[in-house]
Amino acid sequence: MSLTGKTAVITGSNSGIGLGVARELAKAGINVVLNSYTDNAEDHALAAEIAAQTGVTARYIQADMSKGEDCRRLIADAGACDILVNNAGIQHVAPLEEFPGSKWDAIIAINLSSAFHTTAAAITGMRANGWGRIINIASAHGLTASPYKSAYVAAKHGVVGLTKTIGLETAQEPITCNAICPGYVLTPLVEAQIPDTMKEYDMTREEVIKNVMLKRQPSKEFATTEQLGGTALYLCSDAAAQVTGTTISVDGGWTAL
Repeated sequence: MSLTGKTAVITGSNSGIGLGVARELAKAGINVVLNSYTDNAEDHALAAEIAAQTGVTARYIQADMSKGEDCRRLIADAGACDILVNNAGIQHVAPLEEFPGSKWDAIIAINLSSAFHTTAAAITGMRANGWGRIINIASAHGLTASPYKSAYVAAKHGVVGLTKTIGLETAQEPITCNAICPGYVLTPLVEAQIPDTMKEYDMTREEVIKNVMLKRQPSKEFATTEQLGGTALYLCSDAAAQVTGTTISVDGGWTAL
């Protein structure tokens, strides 16, 4: 089945992993809907850039993934959603006893509950069209844990569990649901952390990357947004029609430890 002309909605996609996935899907002829909570000229310009580069239809729709009604409105406003990529996420690091309740609530809402709301809104259309792909961007932290990341780890484990449930509920239909579990990915957000970390540890850039950031990633290399986009594209393909309710790790061997 050709993916040309199908529409993908990617949450949290005006930067980083989400934008990388959107670009790779667009290169394959898939129309894309970008999303974030902002509504700036730059957001719409990104969509226009993707459309100009690939020839697909690309739009930007503002919606706050911390709000269930906004999640569902995003799907309605998209008009079509053959492929749903639940990518929106935030992070906060603190010991459990110091972890602000408001941060916990926000992380659970954006990283986990948003995927429930968007999927619940999109799945009826997928069933009506007789085809669908749901791809949840989880994390190596959906399969393992690190200290001081209680909300993030809980949310990403929840995403993996939600993925399994949706995979079972759609197992006899031409709809699949899977989770991609990246390790460290070189995004603009991660790149921006490197100079401060170099100062903090009095290390070179290479030492920071290898010994601090990628300490738990055996390959000692970042995953790229292009690789994650390629993994998402595979999950949309006929080759992955019997891949559902599971996880694919793109983590340089992290979860093999």
